[in-house]
Amino acid sequence: MILKNATVYDASFCPQRLDVQILDGRIAALAPQIPGDGVNLAGCTIVPGFVDIHIHGCGGGDVADADGQSLQKMSRYLARQGVTSFCPTTMTLPRAQLEAQLRAVEAYKHSCTGARPLSVRLEGPYLSVEKKGAQAGAYIRPADVEEFHALRAITAISIIDVAPETENALVFAASVCGEATVSAAHTAATFEQMQAGLYAGFSHGTHLFNAMPPIKNRDPGAVTALLLSQSATAEMICDGFHNHPAVVRMAYQMLGADRFLVVSDAMRAAGTGDGTFVLGGQKVYVRNGQARLADGTIAASTTNLYQEFRNLLRWGIPLCDALKACTVNPARVSGADAEIGTVEVGKRADLLALDADLCVRHVWIGGKEFTDTEKG
Repeated sequence: MILKNATVYDASFCPQRLDVQILDGRIAALAPQIPGDGVNLAGCTIVPGFVDIHIHGCGGGDVADADGQSLQKMSRYLARQGVTSFCPTTMTLPRAQLEAQLRAVEAYKHSCTGARPLSVRLEGPYLSVEKKGAQAGAYIRPADVEEFHALRAITAISIIDVAPETENALVFAASVCGEATVSAAHTAATFEQMQAGLYAGFSHGTHLFNAMPPIKNRDPGAVTALLLSQSATAEMICDGFHNHPAVVRMAYQMLGADRFLVVSDAMRAAGTGDGTFVLGGQKVYVRNGQARLADGTIAASTTNLYQEFRNLLRWGIPLCDALKACTVNPARVSGADAEIGTVEVGKRADLLALDADLCVRHVWIGGKEFTDTEKG
């Protein structure tokens, strides 16, 4: 298949007039003119498929269901929004429940018909009780290398969220940072504790500003350490509710185009509307698209990466950098950037065609066009 006459954001994220040849599910060639008939995409822009590396659920499905049908709901909902890959993300739960969820993901990987599950992300259970947010405090426990390896033996795990100030956290990070991205999350860490974490093996920040102490002039905290790092990356929920647009712009300017990325942190209500749901064993109330526990604590989101991408553009983030934040940067943090994240010869043909208004018109996953023949 040849995609012809489109503007393409290639690996440099600069727009060029190129044709894209797809062969055996991968990008085989990029050139101003590739001989042969093809799909005429005049007026469209081809960009990499979006990559969501922090998502618990959407479209009525949830990773915690430990069920292939639930993962299928997520997969197809995400594909409709232009997300072609995602990291199924767990919550803080007993080990047996986590094992069941990971087995379900491993079994489902080979039968998905929408967005492709990448490796799993564990949000917890090695978090701070003080900053647990919507995580179940009863199941929070000290970082455990043996437990992590036992879970990783079930299916690939690319990201593990840990509070760096908690028991065993630094030893844990040093032990596993070569196997997975260790991310600071749900943390009450001081500036100095976060710096120690970065030295030990932490390299990422989870939903920056959320479930972290605020920046104070005499107590800069974990957020400041992450922003001032020369190498750590950080993700943000850019739905306009979790973070004010000005805070998003500030973080983007401090992190730069290659260290800033977007996640949804969505739960099963995303795409289904308001109502009462369950997240990590706790009841969540969604009103006007905002998810909260009964006590008002924010409990994940109901957004998706495409909506957040449009928000970034409205908030003044340049198009090329907004694309990086939704594609190559999350792919790199999850360790999948050799396969996905850029329009580049040899990579998987996970592509979007956007029209002149930047609406998603076509989605290709592994070179096959996604068609919404079923709902859910």
